[in-house]
Amino acid sequence: ARFTLDPAFTVGEVNPRLFGSFVEHLGRCVYTGVYEPDHPSADEAGLRTDVLDLVRELGVTAIRYPGGNFVSGYKWEDSVGPVEERPRRLDLAWRSTETNRFGLSEYIAFLRKIGPQAEPVMALNLGTRGVAEALELQEYANHPSGTALSEQRIAHGDKDPFGIRVWCLGNEMDGPWQTGHKTAQEYGRLAAETARAMRQIDPTVELVACGSSSQSMPTFAEWEATVLAETYDLVDYVSLHAYYWPTDGDLDSFLASAVDMESFIENVVATCDHVGAKLKSKKKISLSFDEWNVWYLSDWEESAKADPLDWPEAPRLLEDNYSVMDAVVFGSLLIALLRHADRVTVACLAQLVNVIAPIMTEPGGPAWRQTTFFPFAQASAYGRGQVLDVRVDSPTYETRKYGEADLLHATAVRAEDGSVTVFAVNRSRTEPLPLEVALNGLELTSVVEHSALADADPDARNTLDDPERVAPHTVDGTTLRDGTLNAVLEPLSWNVIRLR
Repeated sequence: ARFTLDPAFTVGEVNPRLFGSFVEHLGRCVYTGVYEPDHPSADEAGLRTDVLDLVRELGVTAIRYPGGNFVSGYKWEDSVGPVEERPRRLDLAWRSTETNRFGLSEYIAFLRKIGPQAEPVMALNLGTRGVAEALELQEYANHPSGTALSEQRIAHGDKDPFGIRVWCLGNEMDGPWQTGHKTAQEYGRLAAETARAMRQIDPTVELVACGSSSQSMPTFAEWEATVLAETYDLVDYVSLHAYYWPTDGDLDSFLASAVDMESFIENVVATCDHVGAKLKSKKKISLSFDEWNVWYLSDWEESAKADPLDWPEAPRLLEDNYSVMDAVVFGSLLIALLRHADRVTVACLAQLVNVIAPIMTEPGGPAWRQTTFFPFAQASAYGRGQVLDVRVDSPTYETRKYGEADLLHATAVRAEDGSVTVFAVNRSRTEPLPLEVALNGLELTSVVEHSALADADPDARNTLDDPERVAPHTVDGTTLRDGTLNAVLEPLSWNVIRLR
């Protein structure tokens, strides 16, 4: 397989928000995940410092909160003020009991402890609530002082405003499973009314309209067109959500999941631009891919039918244990996001801890990295700068779902200092893939590192009993001579090749 890199041909600048994640009140993401006051590593706020260390290593930026499906029944007032006075509520989304011990202030404190790169992305309940409650939350969170709600925040111990810039106008409102599910027309009107009112408080807020929950939804594209017809001049982003898993043992299609993700992105861009053209607007809507991951959704749906939960607190839900193959697909999804960095400017890996997550914990015990931790951490560390236009000439293979797919999936990012990182996946389960990259107009002379995530056992995983079974390894023999990079990509591998 081969491609050419040239600094004259770029896709766009990577927005740091592309490396966001997602914390929802679902299962053990919050309780015994990021927050466990009785844990030996817990700080004075009850946050697990071992988890904080891993989150910083992961390189997460924007963190979306508090849902997800959870947000459509969420009363933000329940999550502020003295913890002992907060009410317990039924969470309809995940049939659990929410204690509200971790709330809005704790979320902001968690972000601040991760570091200045960690930015809030707040989801609003437009399922069971509406404009008034959104405005109240905005005033409580962001207004400096001198009003009832801003003074209430100060009285609760948060003198400084939270400075939330990005707000999601609801979650998956196209989905019949969503509490308060609406038609596109109903949601579009409500989103427009909420956006207009929020901009009266602060014209600079950045707002995300709900797009389709997946490309397979029967209302896909029509939903986006209807919603944007109402909101085009009022919002900055439209959301996309996508999860991938192998169905009926079809591993070849699973490995090509990013074909669907790239198609999804391009189809939403086309819909956004069509609406913009109809409105004769020069504005371009950006995309917020604020839920994405490998998730064995069908497995969970079967178990949920067989074992309905009886309102437990923080049950073990959606705790997928990821294999090497899952991590390679996951890396390919990251490549898809980078390849569309001109329009995808926010992305949130769902989720951060325990729930379909790169970080796992045991209550009272250790925290460890899943296989998917490594591609994300490497992409966040080395995927900053200008994405170069990569058009591969690759051997192909046939897939049941997506037809012909390239064995090579790749992108490259040029940093401010001129160094270049190539991210590449070999989708072949059995054969190594020789790679040749022509470097035109790039003053690169050496290979800093070629790292690969691959294993003789594609089902190898990191577990509580063996938390370091899988990790990236160094690949020898990769060369850069006379402006040409030569490498061999192991079968079923995620590769990071750093050049300077």
